[in-house]
Amino acid sequence: MFPEPLDAAFEIASELGYDGIEVMIWADPASQDPDAINELINQAQLPVGSVHAPCLLVTARVWGTDPGPKLARSVTLASRVQASTVVIHPPFRWQPAYARQFRAGVRELERLSSVTIAVENMFPVRVRDREVSAYAPHWDVAEYQFGHYTLDTSHAVVSRSDPLEMRARMGGRLAHVHLGDGLGGPTDEHLVPGRGIGRCAEVLAALGPGYRGDVVVEVSTRSAERAERMDDLNEALQFARRHLP
Repeated sequence: MFPEPLDAAFEIASELGYDGIEVMIWADPASQDPDAINELINQAQLPVGSVHAPCLLVTARVWGTDPGPKLARSVTLASRVQASTVVIHPPFRWQPAYARQFRAGVRELERLSSVTIAVENMFPVRVRDREVSAYAPHWDVAEYQFGHYTLDTSHAVVSRSDPLEMRARMGGRLAHVHLGDGLGGPTDEHLVPGRGIGRCAEVLAALGPGYRGDVVVEVSTRSAERAERMDDLNEALQFARRHLP
């Protein structure tokens, strides 16, 4: 719902008939406050299924700059709002100490809580004919043995990966899906599913009846007015409902 605040997200999601919310922790104070989130949950009668840790460049100073405590605090917030999943990006290359302990730290936080920490696939930066990964050990997290994954179909398009093949490599460790589309350009587009080349319908069908995670619509409506935002989010919801097993 960016740039609208968190209360607008609950309002719109409830009106459109979504089953729940993923809260991105960012500069909006309500997104950082479990009491405020629980109040919105009660008002809208809409659960928070997942929390996205503040690991983006635009949230670099939310809750300080040390990424380890920020992840731990995200897990605590998720527990307090009864969210089952925390979404986290792999470490940046300029966070070497965090990267060295990342896998072990994620395992320990999962052991100490009832929260699943699902590491999200990212994408490289292209400079002329070169691909540069800003992430350690890599943007393609499916190549590494993390316990749980988030598959982001828009990120897969940017990285020129096959989302279906990435889903297959994640296997039974796939715990969460971010559903968005793209046209294959160099930037992360997060289009309404079905408007790009991300094979979103096939990915949803490939989840299979054994999949127990959430499917989260993650589309960019930042330049839209309220009416257009609602139209896009309704189209995305209906697409997901039509193609999920």
